Amino acid sequence: MSEKAEKQQNVLWENFKVIVQALVLAMIIRTVLFQPFTIPSGSMMPTLLVGDYIFVNKFAYGYSKYSLPFSPDLFSGRIFGSEPKRGDVVVFRFPPNPDVDYIKRVIGLPGDRIQVKNDILYINGQAVPRQPHGTFASDYSQEPGDDIPVYSERLPDTGKVYDTLDLSPNSRGDNTQEYVVPPGNYFMMGDNRDNSDDSRFDVGYVPAENLIGRASVIFFSLGHDTSFREIWKWPTNMRWDRLFKVVE
Repeated sequence: MSEKAEKQQNVLWENFKVIVQALVLAMIIRTVLFQPFTIPSGSMMPTLLVGDYIFVNKFAYGYSKYSLPFSPDLFSGRIFGSEPKRGDVVVFRFPPNPDVDYIKRVIGLPGDRIQVKNDILYINGQAVPRQPHGTFASDYSQEPGDDIPVYSERLPDTGKVYDTLDLSPNSRGDNTQEYVVPPGNYFMMGDNRDNSDDSRFDVGYVPAENLIGRASVIFFSLGHDTSFREIWKWPTNMRWDRLFKVVE
């Protein structure tokens, strides 16, 4: 082999090693630290909008098999686990089909009693205070609407405040049975209360093992149903005011 060919081979080998190292580092970051997610539906409006791209903190609650790529059945439960706080916005695996990711807000902790009566959320028999907080307009084509009433809720124990939407005072989720959250499970609700498939319905209680992580920050956001691939639309449809916004 000539000296020139040997140098070319060495350069190719060094480039290959750099690529492999970068892929391994990216995999470690994605598995252990932060993972990007896209918001696909309007169930968390107005907190999260369709077209938001977020980072999820995966070490916030420790790790389960769902923290790993392809979810290998290597162990059960969680390791280095910690409890989510009431009010956290959480990505988790949909209990009836763990191949699907969901994102909702933690409303009920293990042992809590959760109920909605006449549009008001009750936790352990106490009404969660809420106040009118203006209106909301959606730019998402499948959930159009202007002047949608917004209400701020304040959780009783943490004092956390967040906004919810109230599309209708008589939706199927505005009056529910009382739910008692089993040990090791959580009760999730979307902030878009009248258009969220959550623990009131098909989602049911969410086992701790299904938690992926806590939504932490919006790093990118495109409105008006703009695809990430439609780069030419970015300047006009970018939601500049949402970039690097902390998820509350």
